[in-house]
Formats: sequence, structure tokens, C-alpha cells
Amino acid sequence: MLKRMFVAPDPGRARLRFAARAVLGIGLAVVVCGLAGHSLPGAVTGGLAALLALFTVTDATVRGQAVTTALLPVVGLPVLAAAAGLHDHPLPRDLTFLAVVGAGVYARRFGPRGHSLGVFAFMTFFVAQFLHATPGQLPELYAAVVLSVLSAAAVRFGLWCYERRLPPAAVPAPPGGTGLNRITTRQAVQATAGAAFALAAGQLVSGERWYWAVGATWWIFVNTTSRGETLVRGFRRVLGTVIGLALGFLVAVPVHGAPLPTAVLVAACVFGIFYTAAVSYTWMMLCVTLLAESLYGLLGVLSPGLLALRLAETGVGALGAVLAVLFVLPVTTHAVTDAWIQRALRCVHACTAEAAARLAGTPDADPAPRVAELEQLLGRVRLSLAPLVHPLNPVRGRKRRARRVLALLDDCAREIRGLVAVAADPEASHDARLAAACWRVEAAVEALTGGAAEVPVAERPPVTEPALAHLHGIERALAELAAPLRGPSGSPLVGA
Repeated sequence: MLKRMFVAPDPGRARLRFAARAVLGIGLAVVVCGLAGHSLPGAVTGGLAALLALFTVTDATVRGQAVTTALLPVVGLPVLAAAAGLHDHPLPRDLTFLAVVGAGVYARRFGPRGHSLGVFAFMTFFVAQFLHATPGQLPELYAAVVLSVLSAAAVRFGLWCYERRLPPAAVPAPPGGTGLNRITTRQAVQATAGAAFALAAGQLVSGERWYWAVGATWWIFVNTTSRGETLVRGFRRVLGTVIGLALGFLVAVPVHGAPLPTAVLVAACVFGIFYTAAVSYTWMMLCVTLLAESLYGLLGVLSPGLLALRLAETGVGALGAVLAVLFVLPVTTHAVTDAWIQRALRCVHACTAEAAARLAGTPDADPAPRVAELEQLLGRVRLSLAPLVHPLNPVRGRKRRARRVLALLDDCAREIRGLVAVAADPEASHDARLAAACWRVEAAVEALTGGAAEVPVAERPPVTEPALAHLHGIERALAELAAPLRGPSGSPLVGA
């Protein structure tokens, strides 16, 4: 787990900049709320709104990100009004919360913008429960949300918009379908069912902190597409919460809301959430748990009993998610894994073709967007294969094959990054053998995605040309992928 956090590739230091900008944007939002005279609940609401504006908005272009950011209050403020207005009416409040859960997950079919707005709507309702918001607090909370989103936007699109110098981000869409076969529809039903269980069971555990269980169920469903992914995410959420609670006894409880130490701890947690989100859900949940503990310390209610209650509610929420994905319109791991691996393989070919064209002198050839897309797709492949490589998976044959697939795809990505670096050198010359090597890469990808049992590759003599050496490395990795992808041990990874 430590290795995944500190050794994971960070091309262009994107995660580092993402996390540093988050601390700056959220810090500015909290300061602005303080200068506006808002109370502590108002500042907490504003800080959360800024965090979501910086964390969840992932449109491919800066313009799209700005539009989505502007829409966040449009979605969030009515939900906040409903949550505050229904504060003293449990049944309508609970039914409305479940409707927000279902609509928020269903909105993911509309791409990154739908996902961002769905998360913001859910978290707006959630924070109203966290702060026990009432109608009388709405003017202050409205102002806090608007000011904080504006502050986050000023940092993201004005002060530090590093995305303007980058190619548009590739955001892979989930595998599609129609009706209930569409994954987003199935997940909307699953999430609503799981949240209903979590809500009912969570209220039996605690009539005051029941919303923690619903929150745990919701976040387990975020960025998952199959039964296996959701089960692994639930396990990691509980694990991260346990570790975070243990650290909380050592760090957050002794601090107990002291302003300066708490501010430092909150900043560290925010940085950790953003820096680790792409590589380790367990680490991210550890940071989220510490952040929640720090906020409860500021509110003056942090205690060992509260931490134990949070663990119990997290377990209830995880159980709700597990029951939902197992018994309500389940989406199998095999189908999702197949789709992501095939898309990653085709992207490998697209990357090599663009790089070779760049080396050949084609003026508009630019492999950078393809490489960014490949990184995104490999992240999805790792997520979809997580159930197969998990230590608790009893099927050793499938575990070995899945690990081998991941290792070889990582080899492809490493060679492609090297190839693109060579192609970026204006002094690099085109070798006629590059075209032949690219054709072989294309043939290997077609064989793997088309169901061929083997991907033959001829032995290549050692070469000194860097680009050709990287292409030969990609060829070797693709050839070796045929065995784990077509192996008879366990269920097939591709072509199921």
C-alpha cells in the first residue's frame, strides 16, 4: 500500500499539482467565508463545496470544467433547501435522500458532468445532515456555497490553470447497453437499494449519525462498474476507515479542535485525499476519516465513542453495498474486465501509431492525448482487475493471470512513454523499420482483441535506435499477453 502511494508514476507531476492546488483553493474558500462573517458550520459547508468543485469536476476541456463548476450551485442549493426543510420530518427526508442517491448515480450516464453534479447533489444533502441544518441557516449556507465555489473556480481557472497547457483529458466512458442492461441504470437501482438498507440499519445503530452509513454506501459505488469492483472498494473503504480511526486516536483526539494544529491537520488531509485518490482508495479513505475527525474536533463533539460509532456505521454502509451488488441486477466482473482490457490494447496501438507518425514528420501528429487516454484506461483496467488480484481471492490461477496481465500492460505503457519521449525530440530521425514495427503492433492488438490464440512475434536483433527498441518492447509485451489472456485456468479475462 505504501509502495502504491509513493512509487506510483505521476507523469508531469499531475497528482502533485492537483493536490497542491486543492489545498490552496479550499484554504482560500474557508478564508473568504471567515471574512464574510460566516459561522463555523458555514465555513465547513463552504470548504466542502470547494473540495467537491476541485475534486469531482473532470470534464475533458477547461471550458467544460468551467461550465460544470458553474452548474454546481444550481444543483446543490435546491437540494440543500430540501434537506434543511425536511430536517424535522424523518420519512419525507429519508425518501428524498434515497431519490437523490438514485438520481445522482443515474446521472453518470451523461458523462463527467452528470457524475460531478450527482456527487455534488448527494454531498449537499449529506452535509445538511452532518451539520443538522435548519431553514433558518439557509441564507448563510447558500452564501457559503456560492462564495466557496467562486473561490475554488478563481484558483482553478485563474490563478493555477495548469490544464490549459495540457491536451484535453481523456475520460473513458463506462461500457454501455440499453435499459436495465446499461450499467448506470443497474447501478442506480443497486445504489438506491443499498442506501435504503444502510439508512434503515444505520438508524438502528444511531438515530443521530445514521447518514454515515448512507454516505459509505454511496462512495463505494462511485467509479465502480462491476460486482467485484464494488466488493473490493467496500473492503478498502472499511480498511481505510479503520486505519484512519486508529490514527485519529493518536492525532485528532489529542488536538481536540485547537485551531492552529487542526488547520494544519486539515490541510494535510486535503492534500492526501487529492494526492492518493488516483492510486489508493484505502489511503484516500484514511485521509477522509482523519479530515472528518478534525472537523468534529472543531465542532467540539469528537470523542472515542464517536469514532467507534463511525466505524460501525461504515460497516453498515459497506454491508448495504455488498448486498445490493450481489442480489440486485448484478454486473459481472468478466464482462467489464473484457471491455476495459480491449480498449486499453487498442489505445496501445493508437499511441504507437501517433508516435511513429510524429517521428516520420507528420506535422499534426501528437501522441500526448493518446498517452493520457492510455493512463486513464490502465487505471480502469487496474480497478476492474482488483477483485481478481485481491489477497482474499481464493482462485490462484486467475489471480496469477490477472497479475501477469497488469504487469505486461504496465510494460506496454512504460515503453510507450519512452517512445513518446523520443518522438518529442526534434533531432530524432525516422527509421523505415518503424513503420513495419507499428504494423506488427497493430497485428498483435488485432489478434488479442479478435480472439486469436497466439500472437506470434519474430526474434528481433538488438538495436541501438531508441524508438525501435521501445517498439520491440511493446511487441514482446503484446506477444506475452496472449498466454494470460487466453489461459484455461479459471474464467477467461478477455473474450468471455
